Amino acid sequence: MRKPLTFLCCILIVTAPLSAKIASAADQTKDDDRLRSCGTVVKEILDVPDNIPQDLLDKADCVLVFPSLLKAAFIVGGSYGRGAMSCRQGEDFRGSWSAPTMIALEGGSFGLQIGGEATDFVLLVMNERGARGILASKVKLGADASVSAGPVGRDWSAETDETLRAEILGYSRARGLFAGVSLEGSTIRPDNDDNRRVYGRRIPASEIVLSRRVAVPPAAEQWISTLDAKTPKHRQ
Repeated sequence: MRKPLTFLCCILIVTAPLSAKIASAADQTKDDDRLRSCGTVVKEILDVPDNIPQDLLDKADCVLVFPSLLKAAFIVGGSYGRGAMSCRQGEDFRGSWSAPTMIALEGGSFGLQIGGEATDFVLLVMNERGARGILASKVKLGADASVSAGPVGRDWSAETDETLRAEILGYSRARGLFAGVSLEGSTIRPDNDDNRRVYGRRIPASEIVLSRRVAVPPAAEQWISTLDAKTPKHRQ
């Protein structure tokens, strides 16, 4: 009886590191796919002028993207999604777009799926307070930061007052439909484990986004280059 048990233990000892490496490689692939999907979502949305108003995009300090990689990626009720955030670098968020920090969105029951279809989310962080809050630890939308549905289209002047008061504007896209959405009651936080896999070491989210010392990973190049092309200058 002892010999089979000893043999089994030996197999487990030998295969455990290999299994861990395989799991880590799979997670790395998911992170890269998520960043590529962020680029695809941003490009498709910003290529349509009547989606996010250009004036709002030019005033945003940061852009968060939660792409729907799979239909099961987001769950209605007790919601959980993963995405990434890029901010304008430099003094007062006035520079070029940064390498992305991986982000998790949790809580709230706000209809992440419409008719069974997964939904893409884009959030605009409109001021420094909201940006630094997310980078520091965790922001609860509606409590730590005011949040509202972002106005869509060229004619959004009627909603200007509400828009300017909001720190975070939310947009969603499902089944080809694009609309503003409120994520009040949800929380946003840096995903430090995903950041470690993407960058190969533990780096604080604030350092990734603000230091100018972290290079954009290849999987995020389309996303960042699209932001640099579509909104190169920050406007007050």
